[in-house]
Amino acid sequence: MSMTIISLRAALQSLPENAPEPVINDLFAPHLLRALGFQSEEIHPEYNTGDGAVDKAARKTIGDDVFLHTKSNPYLLLELKGRDINLSEDAAQYQRTVNQLKRYLLAPNCKTVQWGIITNSCHIQLFRKHGKVIYPATQCRPIDADNIDNVVASIRKKIENPTKALTIAVYNNKGGVGKTTTTVNLAAILTFLGKKVLAIDFDPNQQDLTSSLGLPLSKGSVFEALKERGIELQSTLHPYKFPLKKLNSELRFDIIPADQELIDAPEQNLRNHLQAHTLYQKLEFSRQEYDYILIDAPPNWRVFSQLAVYAADVVLIPTKHNNLFSLENAAIAIKKFIPEVQSTKADGSPIPLPIFFNGEKITLPQLAVAQQEINNILKTAKKEGFDLLPYFYPRYTNAKKDLHIHEVPSYANIASSAFSRTPAVYRDRSAHEYYKNLAKEYFLQ
Repeated sequence: MSMTIISLRAALQSLPENAPEPVINDLFAPHLLRALGFQSEEIHPEYNTGDGAVDKAARKTIGDDVFLHTKSNPYLLLELKGRDINLSEDAAQYQRTVNQLKRYLLAPNCKTVQWGIITNSCHIQLFRKHGKVIYPATQCRPIDADNIDNVVASIRKKIENPTKALTIAVYNNKGGVGKTTTTVNLAAILTFLGKKVLAIDFDPNQQDLTSSLGLPLSKGSVFEALKERGIELQSTLHPYKFPLKKLNSELRFDIIPADQELIDAPEQNLRNHLQAHTLYQKLEFSRQEYDYILIDAPPNWRVFSQLAVYAADVVLIPTKHNNLFSLENAAIAIKKFIPEVQSTKADGSPIPLPIFFNGEKITLPQLAVAQQEINNILKTAKKEGFDLLPYFYPRYTNAKKDLHIHEVPSYANIASSAFSRTPAVYRDRSAHEYYKNLAKEYFLQ
């Protein structure tokens, strides 16, 4: 092990000041991958992703399955740049490199990939892939001879101990945009599609998720589990079960219900007991148990919303095409609230996912009005130094003027399902399709 550490540091020190990409590839990349735990036969150079060639792909040997020979099921992709490419997070070249890595990670020959790394030997960043979602697992960190060993050791620890779950906060600072409906039906459809799901009602004032499934409120046990070091949040679970009579089986996802005591506690008392990282830390066990953890967050920016967003890898933001405030508040969350959490959490997460329209069926004239409002939001943000285009129109590029925004039409049958204590996707075929499309649009590769 000491040889690896010495050779990695020495490799970094041996690089010319303006080392171009081929030199990084020859003199630095092999030592980096060895320090990350990969042997030479576990590394494939110029790996064909199905959408271009990534510089290196790696996977541990499994039995007789040597990655260099079989070239199948890669685990990690490494995209290299020369020192002439600026990988500081605020640089345009950084964003282009991240987009290039994302394209490779989602390419046809990379379905099994769980990690991606970009580096130019001056900066390095690790990304996690979960289904269709790619999010930072570290910040983009400067590296030098003094910190390279520690930085790479921390990356190795992450890639050797991947988290099973993707944690999603469903959040908008505006109420009435269907956060609970989204959480419940997304949990239900992901369960239907074979995923193991935990949903958390973290909006104790409204308690909509808990009541919509006919579950009892917690009488202080959730608050106790959040406060006390020795109590697991798992102990507060309630299963929601939906019988499949024809198959003589059932669909089941788990719920952490709203807690009555959290409603009654004064805000200052809550802040005394609940730190920004409290929910995140309490979900450590659950992140290895579930495929998806969904957190229904309140429509404000106070203690519960802040804890929910901190605990998340990504933030899913429902909006309404006919509600200007929901669009403006989505922009505020992306520009202000989520970056606040990122700076505290310091691992690059959570990241906002693109908005979607959650509401009535949209006519073309209504869509034109919504797009005009969005254009105003984008122009204002640009003046403030924020590029919100990818969060409102994720498919829009210079070559492709795609103004598509995903939508979930919410007819009365979806809204009224709350009265039956059954997710709409288990009662109504059109709701089933809407939320299956939502799951595929955002999460399932």
